[in-house]
Amino acid sequence: MSLPLLVLGTKNYSSWSLRPWILLKHLGVNFEEVVLQLDTEQFHQEITKYSPSRRVPVLIDGDVRVWDSLAIAEYAADQVSRWRSDVPGAEPRVWPADATARAHARSIAAEMHSGFATLRALCPMNIRARNIKVRLTPELASDIERIDRIWAGARHRHGAGGAWLFGEYSAADAMYAPVAMRFRTYGGELSSRSRDYLETVLSDPLLREWIAAAEADDHVIPHDEVRSYRSRARAKARPSARTRKGKAQPRAKRRAARKR
Repeated sequence: MSLPLLVLGTKNYSSWSLRPWILLKHLGVNFEEVVLQLDTEQFHQEITKYSPSRRVPVLIDGDVRVWDSLAIAEYAADQVSRWRSDVPGAEPRVWPADATARAHARSIAAEMHSGFATLRALCPMNIRARNIKVRLTPELASDIERIDRIWAGARHRHGAGGAWLFGEYSAADAMYAPVAMRFRTYGGELSSRSRDYLETVLSDPLLREWIAAAEADDHVIPHDEVRSYRSRARAKARPSARTRKGKAQPRAKRRAARKR
């Protein structure tokens, strides 16, 4: 039986690629992977042979193609027993066993899938970056507060069986792994329960494997390289080449100076 193929984007930036990758790793599924560097000619030339949507990630399993992170998680829930048929021991679950916890996990996974637009826009995943301070708009603060409530609430209600959101690792943890990476890059205020969960995610050996690959890759996407707002403010405060003693020179003087 051939191995599933997971087609991914640049590991430093592609949050949607990280989600199915880390889930399949936690499930103990053997798979092959192809990384296409985002925003490159290579990507545009090669993506059509993998993904009908021209987006990553996409999972190819024989004749089956699944091209959405959450859809890949659901497909994995159906196929994990087949993929691991030769592996002894208990079969890991994509979703919690308890029906109430499972409904909760699916709800917060779907909320991550469709929501948090401000967090995505202002704090794009950039694993190599550190200590980037973005302006805390009311909308961004609301996204962070909601994530804090999601993490702390799941841990409080369903986390007694382990260190993950629902005790054992699930697709919900995979969906929020890129959010943990954003907190690592940009910071953010979290409750103590959420901070403990964040530490669990960041110390995950499987996530560390992805981080190492991201840090070793030197591909740069300029629009995802967010500068600290303090750095931008300092840049704006520097006198321009067209000013003297902090005062703008009249246009006529600037034109005369260029003619000299």
